[in-house]
Amino acid sequence: MQSIFEAINHVFRFIGPLSDFLWDFPTNFGWYRSIPLLGNFSFAIILLLGSGIYFSFRLGFLQVTYFKKGVRILTEKRVVETGISPLAAFFLSSAMRVGPGNIIGVTGAIAVGGPGALFWMWVSAFFGMAVAYMEGVLAQIFKEKKDDEFVGGLPFYGRKLLGNRAWVGVFLSLLYILYALCCLPAQGFNVVSSVMRMAEIITGAAITSDSLFYYLVGAMTIVLTAVIAFGGIKKVTKWTDKMVPVMAVLYVAVVLILILLNIGRIPYFFWAVLGGAFRPEAFFGGVFGTVLAQGVKRGLMSNEAGQGTITMSAAASDAKHPCEQGILASIGVFLDTIVICTLTGFVVVMAHCWTGGEAADWAAMDKLPKFTASIAELTPGTSMNAVMAFLVTLCFGLFAYTCLLGMISFSEIAANRIRRDNVCINTVRVIALAVAAFGILCNIAGLELGNLWAFSDLGNILIVFFNVPIIYSGANCVLKATAHYKRADGTPFTSQVIGRDDCTYWDERAESKEG
Repeated sequence: MQSIFEAINHVFRFIGPLSDFLWDFPTNFGWYRSIPLLGNFSFAIILLLGSGIYFSFRLGFLQVTYFKKGVRILTEKRVVETGISPLAAFFLSSAMRVGPGNIIGVTGAIAVGGPGALFWMWVSAFFGMAVAYMEGVLAQIFKEKKDDEFVGGLPFYGRKLLGNRAWVGVFLSLLYILYALCCLPAQGFNVVSSVMRMAEIITGAAITSDSLFYYLVGAMTIVLTAVIAFGGIKKVTKWTDKMVPVMAVLYVAVVLILILLNIGRIPYFFWAVLGGAFRPEAFFGGVFGTVLAQGVKRGLMSNEAGQGTITMSAAASDAKHPCEQGILASIGVFLDTIVICTLTGFVVVMAHCWTGGEAADWAAMDKLPKFTASIAELTPGTSMNAVMAFLVTLCFGLFAYTCLLGMISFSEIAANRIRRDNVCINTVRVIALAVAAFGILCNIAGLELGNLWAFSDLGNILIVFFNVPIIYSGANCVLKATAHYKRADGTPFTSQVIGRDDCTYWDERAESKEG
């Protein structure tokens, strides 16, 4: 077994360096780094932040002006016959966005870039809300009806916008499925390890990874996931509808209690975050690039704005107008980064653990105890320590499990762009479950596939490089749809609104209402 894992690590040893190269390009060249200020910005950061700023202006900062409208859409009660409700789609997207990255990603960003990285996560999220709106609207415009469900997202709008070439849709589907397969092992293990950590907190005894209990929890995780995933997108949303509100409210409540218990440290938090982001030496001493890169990179890892990886849920919604789900996609980024990630930042920064002698260990970002150490620091010698650690670990497990469900479901939706028969869909489900189980077994055995884990960052940046240009190619469609939505003149949305003839679902919808 050991030789098998070593062989896999050897085959994929190039993944980590390749991922770092693409994320850092062209800052990994001396001539570019020597350019004052600009030398701090990699192409990925320019693409993501630049696109967010550009679309924010083109849309008239819709992420601000239509924020209240989005909240009203979320609170509307709707009965849908096809697909899922906008609220259910929002919860499904949040199941993917609000994941372990909200804890370990923020912790890692602060460990490497300091508290100032959190500020740049805010900035990237604010402008990323505009990008999320763009891709959410595109997902709705080009969605397709399949029985009593809607399928769509990046593989679908990518195909339509790039000449309706079948191979484009297949390629983008495979790209997403590969991305999901690379992330699933870690999510599977995060679920199991969080359950074990909760058991340790309750019993007060350490549980080894090779114990029978560990195997039972791993098996139960896979079986429960299979039962839900094979029920289709509607069954998945029934679970995410319940889990997402619980885990979000619970996490917010726990962190707010920690903040109240340490209210005297709040000024330090803002001083550290803002000071770390705007120190003069940060701008001109090379530190700024690290701080900014960590903020944008880990912000993307968390909210996924610009990746196109959340667009499958946007397409699944039975929205009244394409722009509705775009607005909700924008709010999803706000919830993920401005709310959840900020709360994590409060805990990590106020606890000061990241500045200690073991600060270098924080960069690994792979162990939940590093975050719970901050909780212990904020509740020293109190009976609340174990309670807070248990609740946060529970949230972490729910974060991981909803991501697990989301990745499998979105892979299934993406597979519909390849073939829509049950053989293809079930094959993707089985492979995804097998990969998640493989990740659990690797960690139970105490074996690391470090080079394979680097696929996550590589998948992130590759999808960005493909998705953002596609968003630009469909920008006029979104802008015309937005203008139509703002007019609110009662006319239905059809292909003619955006000057095309291939928005099949919306054309059929308008015709059925006229009839």
